[in-house]
Amino acid sequence: MRIGLFAPLGNPFGTPEYIHTLGTAADERGFSSLWAAEHVVLFDRYASQYPYASDGRIPVSGEAGILDPFPALSFLAAVTRTIRLGTGICLVPQRNPVYTAKEVAAVDWLSGGRFDFGVGIGWLAEEFQALGVPFERRAARCREYLELMRRCWSDPVSQYDGEFYSLPPCRHYPKPVQQPHPPIYFGGESDAALRRVADLGQGWYPFSIGPDELAARLRALDPLLATRGRTRSDVHVLVCPYMKSADLDLVKRYRDAGADQVVLMVLGSDRGDLLERLDDLAENILEPARSL
Repeated sequence: MRIGLFAPLGNPFGTPEYIHTLGTAADERGFSSLWAAEHVVLFDRYASQYPYASDGRIPVSGEAGILDPFPALSFLAAVTRTIRLGTGICLVPQRNPVYTAKEVAAVDWLSGGRFDFGVGIGWLAEEFQALGVPFERRAARCREYLELMRRCWSDPVSQYDGEFYSLPPCRHYPKPVQQPHPPIYFGGESDAALRRVADLGQGWYPFSIGPDELAARLRALDPLLATRGRTRSDVHVLVCPYMKSADLDLVKRYRDAGADQVVLMVLGSDRGDLLERLDDLAENILEPARSL
């Protein structure tokens, strides 16, 4: 059973020293993956409901200053050798798709093909508004942008003409190391999210759900895959417990529910605290999980 890490990289934690320590220590200890979040702006007041907290509020202040994941992952690519690096998740429909395709390709190129593209449609309407992007129909926009990106990653001459974006014939290089493109992991737990996984995903990355709910959602995913000529073996299933207390027993229950990898949140108050937390996770979960 593989164990990954979800590491919020924001103020005051996202310093060069902290990120360097995170990358080298996680790589040395043998964690399978490392995932970075995305929010370009946060708000002191907002009407949107954060889906992973009972009060609908994201548990960080507006000054958290989450680093853009692509520069952070490029930094991590330079100080690691084997660990996979992913966006967990990238808010695709609020971004320019051509620039995002370039950033994905760049991180995959610089990491030697170790990038996983975790994507989602977003929940914070106020963030879309700040970027001048409609919040409505963001799911359809996400699908179209991913198709445009696929053409940028795979076609010698890239072009696209869609409802939300048109790209004239152009050369989009370098191509990703992983072909036809880095694996796409969809976040989200809804029926619509599962349809996106079945249609387009190489992976599913649910967040803050327990083993029983994971098993139920996978039972819902299986017939969606079957109608598309696919099976569970075509989809890599990661799950992040998020704020849930994690131990080896929880990892076993996730494995029995159908997870291929458990991604644990790690956060330290400083470099020393981070190393202690990584050592604890490695000793009590990572190493015992190898034999599961």
